[in-house]
This record gives sequence, structure tokens and C-alpha cells, in this order.
Amino acid sequence: MITLQHKLEQYTHIYAQLKEELRWKTGDSRTWMMIAAMYAGSNKPFHLERFLQISSYIKEQVGMFSYLKSYHRFVIAATLDIHFIHYEEAFQQFLDVYERLVAGGFSRSIFTYLAAATLLSEGNEQHEERIQRSLQVYKRMKEKHFFLTSASDYPLAVLLAGQPEEVGVLMDRVELLYRKLAVTVFHKGNDLQFLSHILSLKKDVSEDILVARCTNIWNLLRQEGVKVKQMHYAAVGLLALLEDGENEVASLRAFIDKLQGDKLFRWHADANILVVIQLFMSEQGKENPATTGLQTMIEVLIQAQQAAMIAAITASSVATSASSSS
Repeated sequence: MITLQHKLEQYTHIYAQLKEELRWKTGDSRTWMMIAAMYAGSNKPFHLERFLQISSYIKEQVGMFSYLKSYHRFVIAATLDIHFIHYEEAFQQFLDVYERLVAGGFSRSIFTYLAAATLLSEGNEQHEERIQRSLQVYKRMKEKHFFLTSASDYPLAVLLAGQPEEVGVLMDRVELLYRKLAVTVFHKGNDLQFLSHILSLKKDVSEDILVARCTNIWNLLRQEGVKVKQMHYAAVGLLALLEDGENEVASLRAFIDKLQGDKLFRWHADANILVVIQLFMSEQGKENPATTGLQTMIEVLIQAQQAAMIAAITASSVATSASSSS
């Protein structure tokens, strides 16, 4: 928890810089919250000048009607800065991956850009096979939950496609988890679909145990006075990946309260919960090296959670810009 305190201090410092420098670039402060959390969770030093330089480069490289002309470029800039030294080369590779996703069957959208960023940050060069598997996963998601599944699920489809199982086997487990969760404290919907996808990646624990962990963590958070909502299902799922996730709830509540008491964040109670849990989880893989693959899994799932937050932020703007070419 000392490490979490340090990460929250980093997060607050980065957020304050972003808000001061870019306050007129977007009306939604959650964008800066997410970017600050990305840096604080990665342990990548934040240098405002370099971040702005990368953001400007992206804006110069894309067409007039691209989604990346808008504030979305800042999220991509953070991704490039965190994962790559030579951002110009990485951005050109990023555009290539995006076009391959589109050629593979994904629509042109901000969420396809996020899926491309996910693929690129993993450092896997076998893009063609992964893209085809991603499309298969997305089609199965659509088949099972037609009205819940949309372009906002592209990044999650890409993450799931990185698993070694046959797509049908993988998605059958997702569906089983969804049904089991839906008869507990959780409500059916896109957020529950997201939660079932996260839990499906934890293969060494049974579905019933994972569902029980999620239910316990949810109830404990509510008992501690944390006002969790459906948008927090995925964050609960992250904690359920840990054997002792239930034991961390009281400490996490204290940090959530502390963030809520900061004048910078007092109007963002929902996002504060997500940020604290994300920053806490970002350290768990490093602190538990004996747990094979935990760090990588957590990093990947936090990327998915960040993509979900972008989906929430852009829900209205995507509708108005759907006719624009990117």
C-alpha cells in the first residue's frame, strides 16, 4: 500500500500538469485521469514536453477527418510514449496495423485505433493471424449478445484472441461465466459481458470460485461505503484475479476516499474508484513474481479497462462523427 500511495501521488502530479496545459482541448477531465493513470501504472516517467511533441506529431500525420485530429490523439500519444522510444516509427507501424484491422473486417472507428494500439503495444509481429482470430472472437460475441456487442468491444476481442484456446472453447467459457454471474448480484448488460471476458482469462481457477470472489468483493465494497456501479464490474473482476482480493477492500476504500477528498477529483467519484483499483493492480504482478503471467495479464486487462473508459467518454461523440471518414 506504500507503493499505491506513491503511485497516487504520481498520478495526481501528472493529472495536474495535463489539466493545466490542455484544459481547453477536451471538456471531459476523465481523459486526463485515464492518461495520468496510464503513466503512473506503468512507472514510465512523464515528461510533458515529450508528450505534447508526440501528440502534435500524430495530429500532423493524419487526415482532416481522422478521429486522431481530436483529443483521442492524446491517448494514443501516451501509449506510444509508454511503450516505445522511437515514437515516429512506432506511429507508422500503428497506422499500418489499423489499416490491416480495417482490411480484415473491422469498421473505421476510434475503437479500431484502440485495438491497433493494443496489438502494437504487445510487440507481437504476427498480426495477420491475430487479426483474423480477433474477428472470429468478435463475431462470436455478436452472435451470443447481438444488442450488447458493438465497435467498443474491438479492443477486448483483440485481447481475447491472444489466448491459445480454440475460439469456440474460449467463448463457451465466457458465456458460462456470464450466465453464472447474471444470477448473483450482477445485472445483465455490456458491463457484465466485459466482466465475464476478464474472468475467462483466469484459467487455473474454476468458474464457480471466480463468481464467488466477484460477489464477495462487490458486497464488501458496498459494505465499506464504496458506491460501485455497473461500470465498475470490470474493476471488480481485476480484484477477483487475486486469491486474497477480498482482503484488500478496506485499504482500497481508504485510498478512494483520499482521492475523493482531493479538490482535483471530487467531481469524479466513479472514475476515482477505477483509478485506485487500476493502480493497485498494476503492482500486483510485480509483487507476485511466482504467479506465472499475472503481471502480463493484469497489464492487458487494464488496457481493456482503459478502452472501456474511452468508450464511456466517446459514446456521444462517436454517434455524431460516425459519418466522417477516418
